[in-house]
Amino acid sequence: MSHDSEKPDPDLRTRLVDVGVDLVALEGVGALTLREIARRAGVSHGAPRRYFPTHVELLSAIARRGFTELAGRVTTALGDGGARPRAQLAELGRTYLEFALDNPGMYELMFRHELLKSGHLRLRDTSLPLFRTLVDLVGRARPDLRADARTVAGALWANLHGIAQLWGWGSLQLATDTDDFAPLLHTALDAHLGPEGGR
Repeated sequence: MSHDSEKPDPDLRTRLVDVGVDLVALEGVGALTLREIARRAGVSHGAPRRYFPTHVELLSAIARRGFTELAGRVTTALGDGGARPRAQLAELGRTYLEFALDNPGMYELMFRHELLKSGHLRLRDTSLPLFRTLVDLVGRARPDLRADARTVAGALWANLHGIAQLWGWGSLQLATDTDDFAPLLHTALDAHLGPEGGR
């Protein structure tokens, strides 16, 4: 049955995003076509365009869900902020890596450059606060760093992203002969912040 002639339905918009979230979890980014999302939502293939005029806008709405979930996990992990900044960075890193490994399809979608650059649905406003949290914690953990905290945070984020990708592919387990990413996380923190207690 076609829904194209009906008035816009906010519940259908939500359902399209819900279907996309489920689809990326089950089958990965490559499965996220407008036609497949419409089919699984039980609407005509043209219906999603009334809510998302472009494919990128729909992908951005799906990715936004991922950022919202990741931000919620980070907020929970950091708690009331009473822990030392270095310990909070370790928690943030662990949470980031666990999210990436638990949600590989969503994680890939969230960090696709063309979505972030497009600015659709204020996706940059969803992703950048997490980076600002990282910058703040780096600055508080090492106020004596000569480098700008954003630069160090960017390098640390790149390191975490690399661990997530290589771990997800199974490469790091093979190379390091371990099934625990915690030592890699702590080594990354040491590499970017200096050894804990080393000041």
